Amino acid sequence: MAPVAVPAAGGTVSATRKAIALVLKRAGIADFTFEARILIEDLAGASDPIDEAAAIRLNDALARRLAGEPLWRILGAREFWGLSFSLSPGTLEPRPDSETLIETALGHLDQRRHEPLRLLDLGTGTGCLLIATLREFPQATGLGIDLSPDAVATATGNAARNGVAERAAFRQGDWTDGIAERFDLILSNPPYIGSDEIAGLDHNVREHDPLLALDGGPDGLDAYRALAAALPGHLKPGGLAILEIGAGQEEAVVALMRRAGLHHRESRRDLGGHIRALVFGHNL
Repeated sequence: MAPVAVPAAGGTVSATRKAIALVLKRAGIADFTFEARILIEDLAGASDPIDEAAAIRLNDALARRLAGEPLWRILGAREFWGLSFSLSPGTLEPRPDSETLIETALGHLDQRRHEPLRLLDLGTGTGCLLIATLREFPQATGLGIDLSPDAVATATGNAARNGVAERAAFRQGDWTDGIAERFDLILSNPPYIGSDEIAGLDHNVREHDPLLALDGGPDGLDAYRALAAALPGHLKPGGLAILEIGAGQEEAVVALMRRAGLHHRESRRDLGGHIRALVFGHNL
């Protein structure tokens, strides 16, 4: 795609932001004002008026956005729990709904915040769940597992970026294969979209998030079956597992975990009012 004309070098930040917003609005992008502001903040820096290098960066980013690439993929990072996480082709883009898992962990374990807890994050992706939780539990240490070597490398970099590299380890693996340890808290945002539903996803998700992190098998529950088999043997007494789920999956996932001998402690809603996080532990 040819570069999109925004005010060239010498234009003010205000005028450039308005011009970008207008182009995005005409392209049908709903959050055009927000996206224009983020592009200016990330790519223009303190340059006012806009210098030549900033104008080139903005033109390139705007062309990519109009071609359908998501904003955060263009910028290469996204905020989660107030922290910045680098993205890569092998990682799912962190979403605000997943912060529900961190809120849930704090709700159940706040009184243990300064204990040396052991955490496990299965399907870690960018590492956002593990890293954000480690930031809230300063004495905790954790392990993140992902089938994608690209995700493992990205999560390792994000741990350093967010100041928890000495307390977080990441490695490639298939769920809990090869792990003998038990944990105080297990987190997971597994793939939960039915295979037949992938084609109907928004193109921003379908074309830019990795299929490995999306496809949950024919009924969207394959990962939960694997987790049901793995979790009982990897939770310490009193330990908790907090799992993200998709729309309409609560009943089926709770049934799988109960058959595996786990007790359903809580269902937590996200900001949109949807059941997003399920909490399980050993039967009391």
